[in-house]
Amino acid sequence: MAQTVQSQAKVAPFKRRPGIGFVQGIGLTVLLAASAKLLSYLPLLSIMGHLVIAIMLGLIWRAIIGVPEYAVRGVSFSSKKLLRLGIILLGMRLNIQSVMEAGPQVLAMSIIHIAFTIAVVYSLAKWLKISDELGILTACGTAICGAAAVVAIAPQVKAKNEETAIAAAVVALLGTLFTLIYSFIYPLLGLSAHRYGVLAGATLHEIAHVIAAAAPAGNTAEDIAVVVKLTRVAMLVPVSLLLGIWMNRKERRDNKARARVQPNVEEQPNAAARPNPAGGTMASLFSRWRSIQVPWFILGFVLMSGLNTWGVISEPIAGMIVAAAYLLIAVAMAGLGLGVDLAVFRRLGIRPFWAGLIGSAALSILGYGMLYFIGA
Repeated sequence: MAQTVQSQAKVAPFKRRPGIGFVQGIGLTVLLAASAKLLSYLPLLSIMGHLVIAIMLGLIWRAIIGVPEYAVRGVSFSSKKLLRLGIILLGMRLNIQSVMEAGPQVLAMSIIHIAFTIAVVYSLAKWLKISDELGILTACGTAICGAAAVVAIAPQVKAKNEETAIAAAVVALLGTLFTLIYSFIYPLLGLSAHRYGVLAGATLHEIAHVIAAAAPAGNTAEDIAVVVKLTRVAMLVPVSLLLGIWMNRKERRDNKARARVQPNVEEQPNAAARPNPAGGTMASLFSRWRSIQVPWFILGFVLMSGLNTWGVISEPIAGMIVAAAYLLIAVAMAGLGLGVDLAVFRRLGIRPFWAGLIGSAALSILGYGMLYFIGA
């Protein structure tokens, strides 16, 4: 009896002041993100980048210590709200003018690479019987800009938190692996610094991976690699919108299929209740567009890119904003890691890893060939 009273005394403060648990949840994700940033300065871990380290720390913390129930709301806030704020601020990293100056060849290469990689990875995911949501996230993360693309597109495909975390971790690990491979094989490729930078920017996953892989070839390779990579990052907006339209249509088709199998009176209006095809076409079309989920935070990303392009914000302040963006995304990655059971990761993460691995290898081969085909 005494133990019961003592136990209730421990829990009671959080019941009276639920905000404390919320703050503690956020504090835990910030602590893990800060730890990941410090660990990323170590020689063996610097190649991984602090985003993937933050996910791993979250997974390990959840497996060893666990997440108290009262802190779950704070962790969820970090993995969703702070994440979107981080993506908005990350737009300050993109200079639209630099992307345009890169030339039509680089833009064409980015579009071809993204379309090819999404098709390959998603097809492999279907073949491996991975869920549509996890397959799309892995494909987009591999094709566009790593973990940032995964978490930006997750709301569009209505992915679960565990699917988002797994896809982000898988893509980050693949990017780390291919960064190491690129660094070793660079002397064997026979490419100029400029062409090697184009290859790294056009095929690697995260901006951090691109910079790390291009470093052995010098500043010229780094500069062009970042510009090419940012061209792919710019594709995040149209890809996200197109996925929203596709998922919306897919959901309507699935609903109609279920309605045919299980007819419902409300879903089958009589002829008198049906809209006039001639007069209702525009209204129907407008209704369909309204039903598409617009990722408003992606529009914020575009706005921040515009501010950076027009020079509204000074370069030092823009640098601080980008640093804050990566910190917020790292906090979100830690929150995603805290939300995933390690057993679930082992069960669901292996097949997306193989799909992403094959897709990444195919992208690298395509990228190398495209250098000669389009003369980049």
